[in-house]
Amino acid sequence: MTNEQLLAEIREANLTYLMLAQNLIRHDKAEAVFRLGMNEDAADILASLSAAQVLKLASRNTLLCSFRVDDNLVWSLLTNHSAKKVGNEATNTLHANILMASRVSEVL
Repeated sequence: MTNEQLLAEIREANLTYLMLAQNLIRHDKAEAVFRLGMNEDAADILASLSAAQVLKLASRNTLLCSFRVDDNLVWSLLTNHSAKKVGNEATNTLHANILMASRVSEVL
């Protein structure tokens, strides 16, 4: 993959993320804040962006979204890829969601 192809992929990911975020926020702001892992001020800004502003932001060569899963415990729970099996898949997913939600509340 060339550098130009990589930058085009980043821009496409940015546009997709911004459009998804706007749709989620406009549909249900509280749920969007939780699912996107952002604070309400950022959600308000995103919801108010015009199409031209979204396109301008999306054209940046830096990825605008980031992974909220940043430790081995959550990755292991989500992928069921741990040395010792703690519970079933549904329990592990629920546990991972609780961990990620608690981290969002710490940021807010």
